[in-house]
Amino acid sequence: MKKILSDCSSVGKLMCLIGLFVLAPILILPWYPQDTQYTLSFLIPGGGSLLLGLLICILGKRDTEDAFHWRASVRKSSLTVLFAWAWGVLIGALPFVIGNQLTMVQALFEAVSGWTTTGLSAMDVSITPMIYLFHRSFMQYCGGLGFIMMMIILISNKQSMNLYSAEGHPDKIMPNIKKTAQAIFIIYNICLVLGTIAYRIAGMTWFDSICHSMCSLSTGGFSTKLNSIGEYNSLSIEIITIVLMLIGTTNFAALILLAKGKVKSFFRVSEVKFMFLLLAIFIPITALSLADGLGISFFEGLRKSSFDVVSALSTSGYSTMSYAEWPHFAIGVLILMMIIGGGIGSTAGGIKISRVYLALRLAAINIRKKLSPSRNIEAPHYIKAQGKFPIDKELAEDTTSFIITYLVIYIAGSLLLTVTANCTLTEAMFDFASSISTVGLSIGITNPMTNNATLIVEMIGMMLGRLEIFIVLIGFSSGFGIIKDFFTGKKH
Repeated sequence: MKKILSDCSSVGKLMCLIGLFVLAPILILPWYPQDTQYTLSFLIPGGGSLLLGLLICILGKRDTEDAFHWRASVRKSSLTVLFAWAWGVLIGALPFVIGNQLTMVQALFEAVSGWTTTGLSAMDVSITPMIYLFHRSFMQYCGGLGFIMMMIILISNKQSMNLYSAEGHPDKIMPNIKKTAQAIFIIYNICLVLGTIAYRIAGMTWFDSICHSMCSLSTGGFSTKLNSIGEYNSLSIEIITIVLMLIGTTNFAALILLAKGKVKSFFRVSEVKFMFLLLAIFIPITALSLADGLGISFFEGLRKSSFDVVSALSTSGYSTMSYAEWPHFAIGVLILMMIIGGGIGSTAGGIKISRVYLALRLAAINIRKKLSPSRNIEAPHYIKAQGKFPIDKELAEDTTSFIITYLVIYIAGSLLLTVTANCTLTEAMFDFASSISTVGLSIGITNPMTNNATLIVEMIGMMLGRLEIFIVLIGFSSGFGIIKDFFTGKKH
């Protein structure tokens, strides 16, 4: 099997991998035999994807890479990543449809929400079979790392680095790409085991512990309970979840520093310092807003704001209570936190903390430049886990263009939701921020009764958010180019 996979195309390998992911929930059937009736619901799409992938591996061609045509290589990688996610969504959705759990649109929405680690849901988890609850959580766990990352852990080739970058992983932590992926995978799984044990000690069942640990680390937010983490009303469970969400939203390269005991180096990383600064500012002021608006004590407000602000900033989407009665100021803080998002190179979504940090630094530099004598020369820098890096013109342009594009899509999506969901602008801004930042919190728009048009708008937002917008645009551009060349008879 390994020899076949090593000699085949990335597309074939990805189809095999996705098939295995969708087959995985069958493994829990010995503990939940009442769900055996749903075996074919997973066996048909999972087995079909695996067999089709193997067929492509056997009959297809290996990936080829032209080192002198890097632009074509980037476009090919983006198209491959786009295909992998589209195929993953389709195959991940089919078990819900075959098992008569959801309609096709709802199933696609659930799969998109799962793989992108968003956590918005069209299911009533109180009546959902255990095998489907595990399937949702496992999608988020795998989606947090990404299909390309998981493929590279097993098999890598010459195209791996391009695919790795195209899926939105900017950091090469170890000497080669496979060791980088394996190091991240080891950290991820150690945290999963420790998180599961901690949840079990805090009072969850083993099943709930595994599912919530997978979804906390992936900053996904799917829960096995209707009222999410609030169902347990347990301070210890909330603390464990906060710790796991912070781990999930932190850059993997920075986590490796922490794992090596380099605590000072960890806290010197610019986005780590900025993340804790944001939490230190917004948790207390949100607590004051909740205390005033809900008539609760400041300490009760601090408990609720600590959890929900971390959940929003980390783009996890877990909640402890309904937001229907929350003050507008507190809702505004959550929207802001969702838009900022987590660390770059982590499982989180959003604009990303590092981009917001850089944008603020650039604004401060520009203001100082206007106020200072023209002869003053400044060489700004920021600190990543790998060391000190200059804030140059190219970085400034990339950061600015991404933030502007993100905000334009956010505004357009929010306005579109006001039409499809017939809701207020505040409600639309909240739920679309949750979609495009892959958070999963909802103010009430997204539920099992949500109409198809609203689900489709949110699906588009989730995919753009998870794949960092430009990857999707490059992928679609490449696809249209191939179609155009086919019909015009142009050869590459």
